[in-house]
Amino acid sequence: MTYAPEQQQAGRPRIHVAGGSDTAGRPYGHLPMAGWAQALPLFLTDAVEVVDRSQLRASSKSFRESGRLQQILDDLAPGDYLLFSFGQQDNKPDPEGHTDPFSTYTEHLAAYVHGVRERQGHPVVVLGHERRRIDRHGNAGRVLGDYPLAARQLADDEHVPVVDLYGQSLQWWEELGPEASKGVFTHLRRGEPLQQEVSDGDNVHVRAEGAIECARFVARSLLEQGVIPAHWGRGLDRTRFDYDEMGWLDEETFRRRTASRVPTFPGA
Repeated sequence: MTYAPEQQQAGRPRIHVAGGSDTAGRPYGHLPMAGWAQALPLFLTDAVEVVDRSQLRASSKSFRESGRLQQILDDLAPGDYLLFSFGQQDNKPDPEGHTDPFSTYTEHLAAYVHGVRERQGHPVVVLGHERRRIDRHGNAGRVLGDYPLAARQLADDEHVPVVDLYGQSLQWWEELGPEASKGVFTHLRRGEPLQQEVSDGDNVHVRAEGAIECARFVARSLLEQGVIPAHWGRGLDRTRFDYDEMGWLDEETFRRRTASRVPTFPGA
């Protein structure tokens, strides 16, 4: 299957999102799992378009080496934004995706920054949310290790805005505690069917409710820092949402977005 570039709608500025499984939009067959990028439009007006270019199980390395970063850069218009968030897969031992925090990881992230700036766009580093691992004392584990610190250091060196979803997620998980935090992740509730692509008790991927709160934090951070114009924001204090607003993908669109025009590495 060939890759079809996302078409810009009516000349609107676009916020592209690059990342792995924590950002990627999901089809109905993955309910209730969701990526936060698919919830981001809930907190932005129609003045801007969100284009989620994420790839399941992608690291900063595999996303770039598979050609997906170049696809975004080829499609990037001056004034567009690229939010990129990696680290969940970078720390795994798979040689096709693994990076070291303060060397190859930051080298790959720098390529995102420089590529966007060369095209007169705006790069933004998003520190991804932590996984759910809480001890009996209510302390959230730092499973992602040095990757968030390395990404922040790269952003500081390159003078790039940072959205610290990582730090915020640690605070959330500890406030919720061991049991209530299950309601943010893909732990099925009574009456929810187990989908083929979903594992009950998943402490890595959030469900729709978690994706909404992550997206709310990302949008609020962008607005409060002045990274995006104030009139792009909406509904940041809204508390009730319908699942149908989440922008679930149909299976064909999902397959198209997860396909690539160039070979991808295993685990990408």
